[in-house]
Amino acid sequence: MQSLLRHQTSTEEGWSRVLESSRPTCLGRRFGNRASGAGFSGEDGGESQGSGGEESGGDGGVPYSGAQMTALTPMMVPEVFPNVPLIAVSRNPVFPRFIKIIEVKNKALMELLRRKVRLAQPYAGVFLKKDDNNESDVVESLDAVYSTGTFVQIHEMQDLGDKLRMIVMGHRRIRITRQLELEVEAEETGTSPEWSESESQPQPPPRRKAKRGRKDQPSSPNFNNLVFQISEADLSPELQPLPSSNILMVEVDNIQHEQFTVTEEVKALTAEIVKTIRDIIALNPLYRSSVLQMMQAGQRVVDNPIYLSDMGAALTGAESHELQDVLEEINIPKRLYKALSLLKKEYELSKLQQRLGREVEEKIKQTHRKYLLQEQLKIIKKELGLEKEDKEAIEEKFRERLKERTVPQHIMDVINEELNKLGLLDNHSSEFNVTRNYLDWLTSMPWGTNSEENLSLETAKEVLEEDHYGMDDVKKRILEFIAVSQLRGSTQGKILCFYGPPGVGKTSIARSIARALNRQYFRFSVGGMTDVAEIKGHRRTYVGAMPGKIIQCLKKTKTENPLVLIDEVDKIGRGYQGDPSSALLELLDPEQNANFLDHYLDVPVDLSKVLFICTANVTDTIPEPLRDRMEMINVSGYVAQEKLAIAERYLVPQLRSLCGLTEEKASISSDALSLLIRQYCRESGVRNLQKQVEKVKCCQVLIFYVY
Repeated sequence: MQSLLRHQTSTEEGWSRVLESSRPTCLGRRFGNRASGAGFSGEDGGESQGSGGEESGGDGGVPYSGAQMTALTPMMVPEVFPNVPLIAVSRNPVFPRFIKIIEVKNKALMELLRRKVRLAQPYAGVFLKKDDNNESDVVESLDAVYSTGTFVQIHEMQDLGDKLRMIVMGHRRIRITRQLELEVEAEETGTSPEWSESESQPQPPPRRKAKRGRKDQPSSPNFNNLVFQISEADLSPELQPLPSSNILMVEVDNIQHEQFTVTEEVKALTAEIVKTIRDIIALNPLYRSSVLQMMQAGQRVVDNPIYLSDMGAALTGAESHELQDVLEEINIPKRLYKALSLLKKEYELSKLQQRLGREVEEKIKQTHRKYLLQEQLKIIKKELGLEKEDKEAIEEKFRERLKERTVPQHIMDVINEELNKLGLLDNHSSEFNVTRNYLDWLTSMPWGTNSEENLSLETAKEVLEEDHYGMDDVKKRILEFIAVSQLRGSTQGKILCFYGPPGVGKTSIARSIARALNRQYFRFSVGGMTDVAEIKGHRRTYVGAMPGKIIQCLKKTKTENPLVLIDEVDKIGRGYQGDPSSALLELLDPEQNANFLDHYLDVPVDLSKVLFICTANVTDTIPEPLRDRMEMINVSGYVAQEKLAIAERYLVPQLRSLCGLTEEKASISSDALSLLIRQYCRESGVRNLQKQVEKVKCCQVLIFYVY
């Protein structure tokens, strides 16, 4: 090995001359793009000079000093090197005269490559795996890789401990002939490893005799930076047993392309490839830097169809089997045609990418332009006084709502505080929307707004008799309420509860009472309700928080004295979210509802002027504290005579109008109605009677049209 160092020292000038003629193009980028680079010994046997790129990286320069980076000394690539380590790669093969970065993680292969580099044999064979999903660096069978690959030279190797990162350059096409078995023995000298099959190791080039006095001293002070220092300890490590199932070494033969002449077809193919490459560069700037390095002055790519076909295939992102097909092709015109086909596909893909990018860019420009114009319009309107800021407009809208309302002072203080807070918040913050919604509810409440009540007993009695027959107890109680209000000169709230069997008119009489008193009507059912928040509202900290039903009622009716019907109060539920019946205690208590506190509004609301009417079928299921707060009024069922009167006065005229009939065309006699009541409608209410009368009317309509 010392003789090898002396030989390398004495031939430094010769290597420099070789380096100038063989330096790869893109070695100036240590771990750069996959494309660009020119070798000096292709498979056609000729020399293709490099472009003279930046002098750093794996061409012999020292990119940086360190124990983990090895910059290998440039050397002549032998024309024949039959036995090489096998490196299996996926996705993209290595084409001759091109650079590729390869990472090796297999321990046995890493040790073999380190040994080859120490023995000044930095060569390997790179072959494409047939299965792209196989991530292993080695294969167990030659059937796992394509037989045609590339003979590469390791220009730079970085030892990362658990893996090797190498910059390799392809030189020529090779074909696997057979597998070689490595004899695992501990090396005690600097000789190369032994093989089970005889192999001819390449001999170093002839060297001149070293001058006297320069035996222990290199000829150049910079040579120590170029040559990887080798000690005897490095050349005699104890080798670990290599797995016999993995293929590490193979015997290869060089592949020579078929002889060809530069015909018109070859000229046309090369011209079309160059034109397509230029079109791709114009469409996709990502290829520009790589192609410019390949097509620098001195390369004469057009005059070298072999290099041009490899360059065209290496530039594309085609499938692995398509690239391998180009690598295996030895007929140059056919190889040019295949490379041109791949370039055309890449050109169409680039056009599609450009079109999509242009469409997206156009949409972004339009959106940005619209945003700028809107902002400019806002500024112009603001300068002209035509439009105010969003916050100012919102504040003005809220204050405009309160002009005609008598808002209590303690509530006005809350509104002013929230308006000041709104002015300090950012328009896009979540707190801004929460505060704005809260102010919207506060300013939408009917503070001090009441509907003008009807205090005329005659009018109220006429309305009640018009809509309902019987129900004397209910009508009498409503007339008493009106009389007290007329005597006092003001109205107060009341809490009534109508209970009775289904279908006797408990819900409909509440609507008639609201019309008789000239009050706004609001109904909500508590049957099956299990959430207290439906009555008391949600906390404002919750997402999607809303006030309770009572606050929603006041906002919808826009008065402080509506008539609220709480239906099915005997069927109220109870769940893990609270007991709604207990929440109704505060709502229906005359002593407490004057300062009802909703969780969302968080300000006291006066409900003392609201007339509450509850309905129930039975009173047993109503909690005693809740029943104690209501005035219970029994709505009894109807006898046959009352049902007949209800049917003749209300049901028959109403259903006749709904069916589009007149009294002359269709009528029902009293005897027929009595028969229906006695035979089919014996329940307390008249809901089933209404259904039976409707059937008769529909049958009359059918008879009228058919006969």
